[in-house]
Amino acid sequence: MKTCGCPGCESTGLTLAGAAARNPALPLIAAAVLFGLAFLLRSLPGAVLYCADEILFIVAFLLPGAGTILQALRTLGQGRLFNENFLMSLASLGALAIGELPEAAAIMILFNLGELLESRSVSRARRSIAALMETKPDLANLVMAGGNVEQVAPETVRPGEEVIVRPGEKVALDGEVIFGSSSVNNAALTGEAVPQPVLVGDPVLAGAINGAGLLRLRVSRPFGESSLARIYRLVEQSAAQKAPTERFMTTFARYYTPAVVAGALLLAFIPPLVIPGAAFRVWLYRALVFLVISCPCALVISIPLGYLGGIGSASKQGILIKGANYLEALRRLKVVVFDKTGTLTEGLFQVERVIPAPGLSRSELLYWAAHAEAHSSHPLARSIREAYPGAILSGEIGSCESLEGLGIRAAVRGREVLAGSLRLLQREGTVGLSAAPPGGSVYLALEGRYAGALMMGERLRPEAAAAVRELKKLGVRRTVILSGDGAAAAGKVARKAGVDLAHSSLLPEEKVAHLETLLSEAGALGGKLAYVGDGINDAPALSRAHLGIAMGGAGADAAIEAADVVIMDDQLLRVAAAVRIGRFTHRIVWQNIILALGVKGLFLVAGALGAVPVWAALFADVGVALLAIANAARAFWPGRQGGPGPVKNYLMVEPD
Repeated sequence: MKTCGCPGCESTGLTLAGAAARNPALPLIAAAVLFGLAFLLRSLPGAVLYCADEILFIVAFLLPGAGTILQALRTLGQGRLFNENFLMSLASLGALAIGELPEAAAIMILFNLGELLESRSVSRARRSIAALMETKPDLANLVMAGGNVEQVAPETVRPGEEVIVRPGEKVALDGEVIFGSSSVNNAALTGEAVPQPVLVGDPVLAGAINGAGLLRLRVSRPFGESSLARIYRLVEQSAAQKAPTERFMTTFARYYTPAVVAGALLLAFIPPLVIPGAAFRVWLYRALVFLVISCPCALVISIPLGYLGGIGSASKQGILIKGANYLEALRRLKVVVFDKTGTLTEGLFQVERVIPAPGLSRSELLYWAAHAEAHSSHPLARSIREAYPGAILSGEIGSCESLEGLGIRAAVRGREVLAGSLRLLQREGTVGLSAAPPGGSVYLALEGRYAGALMMGERLRPEAAAAVRELKKLGVRRTVILSGDGAAAAGKVARKAGVDLAHSSLLPEEKVAHLETLLSEAGALGGKLAYVGDGINDAPALSRAHLGIAMGGAGADAAIEAADVVIMDDQLLRVAAAVRIGRFTHRIVWQNIILALGVKGLFLVAGALGAVPVWAALFADVGVALLAIANAARAFWPGRQGGPGPVKNYLMVEPD
């Protein structure tokens, strides 16, 4: 169809396009009504209605089509020729040129209906990530110098200042409780919906929801460095990292579309030239069908949406994946390497055996040890105090001297007590050390005579063994510990957790050297290697691995920044959950690829043979796109429609 070029026609086209942009449903509804009315008029006899149906078909074409054609012209001016707007504009204008008005209107109505449904599907699917972004607090209740409380932007609060968090409010900044007690809900940060109790001295993260108590916090870091801000950055970064499959399909579409356009041109012009009696109008119509079917909407929309769904599903469970390429790598894990302290273990110690010297009971040895370590902040000292069943009587403790790197010298009940390494007792000339067992963690001497030893062990995370079992069920062929601790400690944790191999006494650079060997092993197995860690010393290994996974709850900032996946609540079982999400997402993406290419291939052949009208071809194309989008959206709701369930479904009772 050609316009006269007058300002009235041009302004009408722009007005229609503007209306479609503001509320795309209204012009579609109006176009559908006019389309139906035009068919009704066409069936009625009478010269009075002469050309009325054609006019209604043209208006039904313009209502949704004006915006599509204008958008095609804009992209054409930008050098982007082969896109869905261009293809549909070319097909519909070609239908108009050969007098197929109902076909031209049907193309634009069905195409814009599909675009509307696709955009709304994408909008709904994005809400799981948008919900995370809504956790940002708008204001913080800052305690001023005079004791007054003022509401200020969180970005203006400095570390060391104090803020008030009222019942039911969102915590604005990371901080430490200095007054009050309550419970906080960290679901937006970690995916764990059960409120956690907090007391004076406990850390609280920005984005958590306060319970029924009033809290006063001392801010520990500026908002830009808070856990919540870090989550925002990770989510924003994830959209920029494309998976190999996604990159392949983008490249495929870049060559596929112009190839199909060239095929349509050949289909329109070659048969009439070489086949006797072939009508140009018939083959041009088949070429238009070919063009409509070739639109790669189902691939272009549904594949990125599938990966976005996987990332959104993971974020709901407290797993932050920094890009679709890492989601793709998760499904191919064959080797998983763990740091020990703080990753497989809680970073806490417990007294496993009490070995008193002859003449002392176990309870007596624990008494002397607990009172000697009463004022020490060392993790071992804390564990000894917890193991002592009685109350520590501060009145019985006299002087106390910390001997750096060796232990403690204290006066308890007026008697000298040494608690520390065997080297400390040897240096002090302790009598009776021949009875001291090897491998002890803390040795004690009372008044210069050997009194006994305490065997300490790191507390394994309750879910560590279950997490390793889950990974092996998912096809991980080898699990390894790389630890800076001694062989005995690393070997014990490996046995308890079910890890295949432990390398001990490693410096950070030595961890990377071992990692190089394991990377080659993973490549030989046809898969990827993941390193799971939490400390600053893990950052080099996290960066070198195919996939770095950081424990984000208590992990060091350097480890979190170096990692590709962050487990926000330190639950090791979420590593297996992330693998399941990666595999489920990959399955969805390839289901969509096979569906789209299979249906398109079938309809391309049928269209070239003249077995499919153009409106039916478009209906099939839109239908395939919507089916692919609906399938991709399954990744946003874990546990539904065959998707990976939340991590609590994988929890297993640890055997005694």
